[in-house]
Amino acid sequence: MSKQILCLPGDGIGPEIMAEALKVLDAAKQRFGLDIEVSHGLVGGAAIDHDGVPLSDETLALARNSDAILFGAVGGPKWDDQPMANRPEKGLLKLRSELDLFANLRPAILFPQLAEASSLKPELVAGLDILIVRELTGGIYFGEPRGVRTLENGEREGYNTYVYRESEVRRIAKVAFEAAQKRGGRLCSVDKSNVLEVTGLWREVVIEESAGYNDVELSHMYVDNAAMQLVRAPKQFDVMVTGNMFGDILSDCAAMLTGSIGMLPSASLNEKNQGMYEPVHGSAPDIAGENKANPLAQILSLAMLLRYSLGEGTTADAIEKAVSDVLDKGYRTGDIVSEGCQLMGTVEMGDAVVDCLLNA
Repeated sequence: MSKQILCLPGDGIGPEIMAEALKVLDAAKQRFGLDIEVSHGLVGGAAIDHDGVPLSDETLALARNSDAILFGAVGGPKWDDQPMANRPEKGLLKLRSELDLFANLRPAILFPQLAEASSLKPELVAGLDILIVRELTGGIYFGEPRGVRTLENGEREGYNTYVYRESEVRRIAKVAFEAAQKRGGRLCSVDKSNVLEVTGLWREVVIEESAGYNDVELSHMYVDNAAMQLVRAPKQFDVMVTGNMFGDILSDCAAMLTGSIGMLPSASLNEKNQGMYEPVHGSAPDIAGENKANPLAQILSLAMLLRYSLGEGTTADAIEKAVSDVLDKGYRTGDIVSEGCQLMGTVEMGDAVVDCLLNA
């Protein structure tokens, strides 16, 4: 039976980088004989323009019936005047919530060819390979009650609720421990248990879960220290697990260690390994339509999709090797270009990956 992929290019540079990823998918199907069918839908601002909402019921139904979703990016100044409940980003959040995509995997891997592109000294980041496991459907981003209220004295007060259930912590801890088992065997759980009761419970539950993973070395770190350590000595980390808000911040921090956020993919999985895969860089509306965007994070997101949701690890390895081969050849988009390298556009970079994949 054919595997089903839903492509949601979204806004800004999303359609451009998605086009290059689909070229790579076609090449992978040709080389490895994959039986994969691709459908397409609208999300974010593009969906607002067409359907009036950032995610239509029809597109959500397509997502539910797919084996995996390849997602581009959403948002841009065109939709800044939309009410909060109808912002482009709400389409992304609804997909995460409705599909229960609770486990966000954000690798921060530095390709050796790009060591000089990092903002840190090369000796600090050479060989960097961190996996941040972020809980994605709970915490303060989804907690209730929330809102803005007016106090008796007329002053406005904003409030949000930071809440985690024990079951939510256990399932994300399980994902993180299993990931550590397949990597370096080290897991650092990040919290703020000295101040926040909710993360005190987080730490207790993670410790309880560790009893089933004697082959994984568990450590704990407060989030402020973790942020400092990521820029002081990032290679001390193997797998990090944390809640939604802390993970949002730390994963973007880790992204810049690699030289460009344009190189980093991500995966968001539910308990059935159905997943949504997207680059972490956003819609970059300032360069949309100019053939300047780096498509490699979208292509690497495709590789993660093939590995985690479709079980095509060999194909995923081949795509990742093709990306590395392109970098070996000195091909670069503007965000990662350096002296002595060849500057390429979005389309040309996609063509180069296809060429390396088919002629490996």
